[in-house]
Amino acid sequence: MAVLVFGSLNVDLSVRVPELPGPGETVLGGEFHQGAGGKGANQAVAAARLGAKTRIFGRVGDDPFGRMLLTALRRADVDTGGVRIDGDAPTGTALIVVGPDGQNQIAVAPGANGRVDPEDAHGLQVFMDSDSVLMLQLEVPAAASLAAARAARLAGARVVLDPAPAHATPPEELLSAAWVLTPNEVEASRLSGILVETVGGASEAGRALRRRWGTAVVVTLGARGAVVVDERGVTPIDACPVEAVDAVGAGDAFNGALADGLARGLSLVDAARRACAAGALATTRRGAIESMPTLAALERFLAARNRPS
Repeated sequence: MAVLVFGSLNVDLSVRVPELPGPGETVLGGEFHQGAGGKGANQAVAAARLGAKTRIFGRVGDDPFGRMLLTALRRADVDTGGVRIDGDAPTGTALIVVGPDGQNQIAVAPGANGRVDPEDAHGLQVFMDSDSVLMLQLEVPAAASLAAARAARLAGARVVLDPAPAHATPPEELLSAAWVLTPNEVEASRLSGILVETVGGASEAGRALRRRWGTAVVVTLGARGAVVVDERGVTPIDACPVEAVDAVGAGDAFNGALADGLARGLSLVDAARRACAAGALATTRRGAIESMPTLAALERFLAARNRPS
């Protein structure tokens, strides 16, 4: 059950506010939180907490934030042997504003993440085989992610590509190297040119992406579930209703659980159902890494959902 993550590591600085600010507006909030984050780190912890043997590759700065991140990852049983300490750049930082309904606005200073290069992917292949899953995102330079994807291809490993953040433009080769793409509705709209506002729109966008790059596609729709498009056709995945308090990290919980499910041998549809539950559970706790569910919590949640009423 090997899951490898090649991606970003940030420290998250978040403030909860009574309402999200508009342009030029200052909103006084009441609570500040500092924690480990970054899509790569979040997804690595999500997979590790569900039992996957997980190793992360990336960079942090030689500073207190970087040391805090490495400590948090190790406590979550993530192998940090692939993380380089960069003495010429600070650790990446995300500034997060969270509204009362759990929705958020995020600005990121990449720091050391922006200096990840193809050399950081050297040696990655040693840890992969045909049973492995490699998770990629778009928060480190595309050339580095492409080198990691090529290593996965040589090893026969499957690549789960989360094409986020939405404004990033991934190379065609990186998209076609993915075994499965996991865009949210904004990212699916941007990549496909089809406006995704409904399950039907997600299905249409997913089919378009599959035709273009030959990959399986899972379009995530937050509280509306997800849509899987693969060789078997289009399969809507029901949402898992919860009382959300913080949506930060929910997508990363989904991706980490999806990779863990695939590494366990689940079909893409079954892995996506499990991932929807993990993403929903993540919204019931505040923070990013702190909100990633454990295997025991996920199994209890799924058992309760499947129990006859």
